Amino acid sequence: MKKIIFFLSLFLSISLFAQTDFSSVSELPDYAILKTKMKLDDVYTKADTPAEFPGGMETFKRKFAESMDVIDVKSKKINTRVYFIVEKTGYVRYVTATGDDIKHSKAAEVAVRRLFVKWKPATINGEPVRYLYTFPLTLKKF
Repeated sequence: MKKIIFFLSLFLSISLFAQTDFSSVSELPDYAILKTKMKLDDVYTKADTPAEFPGGMETFKRKFAESMDVIDVKSKKINTRVYFIVEKTGYVRYVTATGDDIKHSKAAEVAVRRLFVKWKPATINGEPVRYLYTFPLTLKKF
């Protein structure tokens, strides 16, 4: 019963937001970490048409929440930022999550990797580009 209550509170209190605007990759708050874990050559953070999950952002949020494992979180507040690159082909690579709680970050990475879905790639001047997608994932326990 305790796990069910925790599970419900976890997913009812998750706030997911869409791509945050940064004019370059080096402006990201976690740039030092990302450059060690990702191939950031020719990656854009802004595009004429950003990368899009099939069915839109609401579908992505729902599928992400469904694929996220229930984990035992010790802290009252979690601030995790998930980064991944949507390649020119539409496939997701280099999933990395940063945050205070390592277990939560790993669970968020796994949840994105489980969504093996081809995205609509970002475009600039009608040409597909590598696009760094980022969204914050916050949790406040009651």
